[in-house]
Amino acid sequence: MIKHIKRTEISQNVPESMPEQGEYEVILYDSPNGTEPVADFINSLSKKMAAKVLWTIALLEEDDPTLREPYSQSLGDGIFELRIKVGSNITRVLYFFMIGKKIILTHGFVKKTQKTPLGEINKAKRYRSDYLSRSEYLS
Repeated sequence: MIKHIKRTEISQNVPESMPEQGEYEVILYDSPNGTEPVADFINSLSKKMAAKVLWTIALLEEDDPTLREPYSQSLGDGIFELRIKVGSNITRVLYFFMIGKKIILTHGFVKKTQKTPLGEINKAKRYRSDYLSRSEYLS
């Protein structure tokens, strides 16, 4: 089952200045075994970082494909990253777009190197392939 982010599920720790909900639907990728890598990642973060990640996801939902740096960057081949920083801590959430105004969040990670690791990009591509092969939402 693919989980949709609902405004009512967003933590009270999220700043009051949340962007308005946009036309795009944000969906969390879920693996064949039912885990949701993005949800697991967000739940592992500090409250402050988790709030900033959720705020940035809401910004993506509002600005959709027009969101660019410093919040989002293309990594090539249809994979993008949300760029989140709190103090000296840097996290990334990878995603792709689908026909039908859908944004699929694949997974997140704590960034420790200058460039986004190729392994993380390849993981997002694997998740995208899996999502497309199992998706009922292609119509």
